Amino acid sequence: MQDQVDQAQAQQAQEQTAQPQAEQQKTEQPKQGDTEGGAQPSSGSSWEEKLAAAEAKAAEMQDAYLRAKADTENIRRRAQDDIAKAHKFAIENFAEALVPVKDSLEMALKLDTPSVESLKEGVEMTLKQLSTAFERNRLLEINPTPGEKLDPMKHQAISMVPAQQEANTIVNVLQKGYTIADRLLRPALVTVAQ
Repeated sequence: MQDQVDQAQAQQAQEQTAQPQAEQQKTEQPKQGDTEGGAQPSSGSSWEEKLAAAEAKAAEMQDAYLRAKADTENIRRRAQDDIAKAHKFAIENFAEALVPVKDSLEMALKLDTPSVESLKEGVEMTLKQLSTAFERNRLLEINPTPGEKLDPMKHQAISMVPAQQEANTIVNVLQKGYTIADRLLRPALVTVAQ
């Protein structure tokens, strides 16, 4: 009887080891058939293809991102350089316009025996050059006429004087004012009627 029990246990152990081997062979057989026959790609290879495609797409996107970032950095650097140059050379046009005025003044001083008439003519020509330089660079005079209404945005009243005109109107201009590109550079100094 002991022999029968030992045989039964041995047979049971054999069946248990044979069963997983049979299941393993069943799962391996379709894979081998698929790769050998080539009819359908196995699920493992399609995932590998998808992974490779996704990695290629990610690499392409990273390259595009790095290029865009470099372009943006270059544009920012160029803009900063342009701003720095604009600040540094902002008065270049105005300086070019003033150089002839300085030349004229130096020539007037070089004359040995200038006559009053020639000095007056030289000063008038130099003033004309200076006015042209101002106009070209949008530096405009504020020269109000007597009787004009006081504008606190353009005029600065120094004093109020009794006058035969309407109150808060300009009586006299003591000093011209200037605007540059529609911004007040210096207000005109005026006296105003009481």
